[in-house]
Amino acid sequence: MLKLVDSHAHLDFPQFDADRDAVLGRAREAGVVQVVNPGADLKSSRRAVALAERHAEIFAAVGVHPHDALTLTDETLSTLAQLADSPYVVAIGEIGLDYYRDLSPREQQRWAFIQQLALARSLELPVIVHVRDAHEDAMRILEREATGMRGVLHCFSGDLDVARRAIALGWYISVAGPLTYPNAKRLRGVVSQLPLERLLVETDCPYLSPQPRRGKRNEPAHVRWVAEQLAETLGVPLDRVAEITSGNTRELFSLSSFSEEASEANRSGSRVS
Repeated sequence: MLKLVDSHAHLDFPQFDADRDAVLGRAREAGVVQVVNPGADLKSSRRAVALAERHAEIFAAVGVHPHDALTLTDETLSTLAQLADSPYVVAIGEIGLDYYRDLSPREQQRWAFIQQLALARSLELPVIVHVRDAHEDAMRILEREATGMRGVLHCFSGDLDVARRAIALGWYISVAGPLTYPNAKRLRGVVSQLPLERLLVETDCPYLSPQPRRGKRNEPAHVRWVAEQLAETLGVPLDRVAEITSGNTRELFSLSSFSEEASEANRSGSRVS
């Protein structure tokens, strides 16, 4: 069986409250051995850590999404740092810029982004970055503030220049369900020119279901469809895509220090008593 890592999922969101254990069961059956669950605000960051403490296949990131940038304060940053003390927190995120919805003022978004990059640097953690319609500002900030840091541009929607600039920083590019959409020719054209060694796969569930399930709730088991499309886009075998993208995710988030076998064996188990 293929072994896949979903590098970005929101299993703490209420869309999974009714059947979260069943969702995790289907993920295991589909070969998903590890999942990274980022926070979107302080509450979801706490939930992400709690999930990671209960399930051996889940790892957490903590952070404030640009939509909620107005909620970021010095106290919030301190709380995020405390949450990051958990051994199952592997990144700061998701953080970044979103000029598409503009739910927080852009100046505040940029400030929150920079503050959380500084937090990640101080904690020596990688970063999960959300960027939508703000790639030039995001890259300017990363090139100024994130030199020497590790991270990923998740659910990538930029152009080839943005991807190459991120890769030049030593960062990764993650692709999600939109790669499978019929109208995503531009995205597939960009991804086709990127090295597999710099790519991750994700679901971003419960959002952005791949084409076979488009319009329905997404879940980690569906990351296989993303991997299949990536294999077709790059013209490489699916098993190689699974091996390399999973290895990339484990390297970025230092997941190799955790036993994959323990994650697979954890059918209903808990990390805490």
